[in-house]
Amino acid sequence: GVDVYTCVAGATGALYGPRHGGANEAVVRMLEKIGKKENIPEFINSVKTKGGEMLMGFGHRVYKNYDPRAKIVRKIAEDVFSILGREPLIEVAMELERIALSDEYFVKRKLYPNVDFYSGLIYRAMGFPTDFYPILFVVPRVAGWLAHWYEFQDDPDNKIVRPFQIYKGYDLRDYVPTDKRNKFVDDKCLVVPSNAAKNRRNAGTK
Repeated sequence: GVDVYTCVAGATGALYGPRHGGANEAVVRMLEKIGKKENIPEFINSVKTKGGEMLMGFGHRVYKNYDPRAKIVRKIAEDVFSILGREPLIEVAMELERIALSDEYFVKRKLYPNVDFYSGLIYRAMGFPTDFYPILFVVPRVAGWLAHWYEFQDDPDNKIVRPFQIYKGYDLRDYVPTDKRNKFVDDKCLVVPSNAAKNRRNAGTK
C-alpha cells in the first residue's frame, strides 16, 4: 500500500552506485582524477597493480568485445559537442581508450569501453552536475517501473509481492564456537576503502 513516490525513491536508492546507476559518474570522476593525457601511462600502471586504481567504464557482463552501444554514444557525444562545445575530458577519454585497447593486459581480459564510458561526458557538456547523473539514469526507467506498479495495482489477485528465491547454501550444520571456527575471510577484506560515494553516505550520518 505504499505510495508510488516512495517506491520510486527506494528504487532510485537501490540503483545508485558506481557499478551500475552511477557508473558514468564514476567514469567522469576517474577522468577528472587523471586530469591530462600525460598522466594516463601512470594511471594504467596503477590499474595493473594490486590495490591500485580501478578502470571505470570498461567491461560488461554480457558484451565480451566492444559494446556496440558505446560506438553509438561516442557519435552522439560528438554531435552534442558540435552544439555545446567540446568537453576537454573527451581527449583524455579517447587517449585512455586507445592505450587500453592496445595493451595486452586489458585485451586478454576482454575489457573494452562500455556504454557508460562516454555518456557521462555528454551530461557534463550539457551542464548537469556530476552528482545528478544517477538521477538521469533513473528517468527513462521510471516509465517501466510505473508500468509494473500500475499493473500490480490493477490486478485484484495480487496481494503482496514475494520474490522467489532458491537457497544454494549449506544444509544442516553443527554449531561451532566462534573461537574454533576456521577463518575464511581476512578482516582486511571487510574494510571498505574510502571513495566519493562512501564519503557522501558518511556525511549524512554526521
